[in-house]
Amino acid sequence: MSPGRTALRAALVAIAVIAADQVTKAIVRAQIDPFEQIKVLPGVKLIHTENTGVAFSVLRGGGPLVVIVAILALAALLAFFVTHLRRPLVWLPTGLLLGGAAGNLIDRVREGGVTDFIKLPHWPAFNVADIAVTVGVIVLVLVLERKPS
Repeated sequence: MSPGRTALRAALVAIAVIAADQVTKAIVRAQIDPFEQIKVLPGVKLIHTENTGVAFSVLRGGGPLVVIVAILALAALLAFFVTHLRRPLVWLPTGLLLGGAAGNLIDRVREGGVTDFIKLPHWPAFNVADIAVTVGVIVLVLVLERKPS
């Protein structure tokens, strides 16, 4: 696949992730009061929380430092992507990672923290962007482990 098509596919995945992430967060902010919990399924709740840190609230209250770290991570991911454009399927994890990171970065800049809302037992609340990043990392490992054709 050409580098242009690879980049386009990654961009489309990223845009879809950002859209899904921002729409779900807007619904949560509009419909669920802060810290209100709504049972969805056994063991699954919706809860409106704000995370000013990074994963698992590390660097909570880090403010500009967290934004700078997120921007540096995005830059590193883009540099990796540009150097691996010809690798089969690299567009998928790249799009997931870029979209997830950008979705949470939008919240940090606009809201001062990330809106989290999915709560599982014994696990911190998370959101669509977090899911995309997690799946993106797993798929990236699989893509990198695959022998290039």
